[in-house]
Amino acid sequence: MTGNKRWESFKKLLSREILIEYKACLYFCCIIFFYFVYLLCRRTYLASVVFLFEMILTAYAAGYVQVYLFHNSDEAEQLEKKDILGILFCTFLYGGVSYGFAWFGRSIIATLLFLVYMLFVHYCVYLLNKIKRAIDTENLNRMLTEFKKDNPAQREKGETL
Repeated sequence: MTGNKRWESFKKLLSREILIEYKACLYFCCIIFFYFVYLLCRRTYLASVVFLFEMILTAYAAGYVQVYLFHNSDEAEQLEKKDILGILFCTFLYGGVSYGFAWFGRSIIATLLFLVYMLFVHYCVYLLNKIKRAIDTENLNRMLTEFKKDNPAQREKGETL
């Protein structure tokens, strides 16, 4: 393998790892929000550090599953069967781990509410990623238009994204 191919492989791996980090932090924040609301509803004002540790590890595991097994299901352009399967798998992974480690005292109602909440979170993340891509595309097209104004040779080609 040449140095250039190694560099390209490294960049691809690094890009995926950054994406997993983003997902883990995002979903971890959503999980602890639900957990804190659950605790407050029970008039409990202390959170378990062990549960928080389990939650972040679960968020990382789900991030790896989403990126490597389901090809980044929550960042799809359009939700197809494989993307929905990825979202459902990760939602049930969170729910199963939450029940198994008793984050919500093994309450069936709390676990079901958590599943619905996480499904909603996944859908919101999908929508936000879609909006972000549209904004990025709009900005790139604007920058390309400005570039063409400054470079007459490019103006003749009339290319857009």
